Amino acid sequence: MSECVLNLQSGAVRGEIVGTVERFLGIPYAAPPVGQRRFAEPQSVAPWDGVRDGTIPGPNAPQRIRDVPGIAVRALVGNGWSEGDDYLTLNIWRPAGEQQCLPVMVFIHGGGFVLGSKDAPVQDGASFARDGVICVAINYRMGIDGFLPIPGVATNLGLRDMIAALRWVQDNAAAIGGDAGNVTAFGESAGAMAIADLMTSPLAKGLFRRAIIESGHGAMTRDVSVAQRLVAKLARMLSITPDKAGYAGVLPSQGMMDAIEKVSLPTTRLDLRDAAGFEPVFGISRFIPVHGDDVLPEKPLDALRKGAGAEVDLLIGTNAEEMNLYLVPSGVRDKVGRLLSWLALRRSIPRAWAILRAYGAGDGKRPGQALTDAMNDLVFRWPARRFAEEHRGRTHFYEFEWRSPLFGGELGAAHAMEVPFVFDALAAATGPEGLCGERPPQELATRVHGLWVEFARTGTLPWPEFDRETRQVYRLAAGEAVHEPVMPAAAYLP
Repeated sequence: MSECVLNLQSGAVRGEIVGTVERFLGIPYAAPPVGQRRFAEPQSVAPWDGVRDGTIPGPNAPQRIRDVPGIAVRALVGNGWSEGDDYLTLNIWRPAGEQQCLPVMVFIHGGGFVLGSKDAPVQDGASFARDGVICVAINYRMGIDGFLPIPGVATNLGLRDMIAALRWVQDNAAAIGGDAGNVTAFGESAGAMAIADLMTSPLAKGLFRRAIIESGHGAMTRDVSVAQRLVAKLARMLSITPDKAGYAGVLPSQGMMDAIEKVSLPTTRLDLRDAAGFEPVFGISRFIPVHGDDVLPEKPLDALRKGAGAEVDLLIGTNAEEMNLYLVPSGVRDKVGRLLSWLALRRSIPRAWAILRAYGAGDGKRPGQALTDAMNDLVFRWPARRFAEEHRGRTHFYEFEWRSPLFGGELGAAHAMEVPFVFDALAAATGPEGLCGERPPQELATRVHGLWVEFARTGTLPWPEFDRETRQVYRLAAGEAVHEPVMPAAAYLP
């Protein structure tokens, strides 16, 4: 491998040329979030002299990986916490040579706002650079530091980090060979939720022209007053005051990660339902963005109705069996009975029995399967379609329905399954415990990746736009657009 250099606003960075791609790792877009900056809005990077080494990934946000039985999860989320202060950084992959005005794609990783990394193997952006698109991937603050509305601390610090990274891309687009007017923000799971939120944020207006939201939507936000129940709960666990002074004294190595892990357990008593009885994340993550501040002045869906984000071209979609990732490897789908299915659901939404009956419970379907089918729609599929319905700009919808052979074929089209196909990175997710099993179809990866590339280049896609009347959804594996009826979940969600 040979070396290459980028001359950015803050200084020069040395990277590596790998084949036809230039790769730069660990470039700071904001100052390290430590000391007085830990609970502050992202600050500008101090310029440096000389040439900074951009050949190593560097640290990432504090986190702890929870293994998934039978799945090589580190390929999807990275190797866990790489300790260090300077972690508000990004990676860049770009075509080698002196090209200018290329489309730029900025990837925001998932992980429930508590784990994940710009460096996960399945999210290697070299495939986009190979095909003429500059790819940028970012880290951001997570958990307590990024998504806990602590009194005395600016809210939504993780979202503010993402906004800072998108501004960095605007400021440095020409230096990296990109077109500041042709930026696509894309992400999966929590990253997709964040992009859906940012589409409606007045602070992010004008920072990206297009958005790709994979298994995400804008319904997973909380009112600040509800989220402060989590602030109080964690403070009791940590024996601190529930304010900035209390939390500033707790470092990741001093029990913070233990507390995050404990409060995230489904057995932990913590009611995060709103006044209407809805918990928008259904227990998957305690840490999510809040609405009611300057980042998200109102609920994203309400803002969409009023025209927020109408200037952004949107590609949004879900996987056909999202909840299988959570309920199949754990055995919950096959073991849970009627009572536990009801209890699991009623903790997050009213009318749990009616929902389970609407999804076949009592009509010969196993209770756990009815629960899984209901949650597929309640948590991911129907809210994403509602987001598409309310978006006032150009909107296309997809469904990823290819089924993994893992767990005897029962894993199916689970959450995150599309990511290796989007990045044309099947090798990172293939094998006995690879998410995609032993022989995933390369033809599908080539085709899906190509659709993402062309959308970033021109905003075009080969199927009709989505609206609430015709409901055109493009099935990626089948390669066809179909009319999709309204789901049973529609009757039970706000």
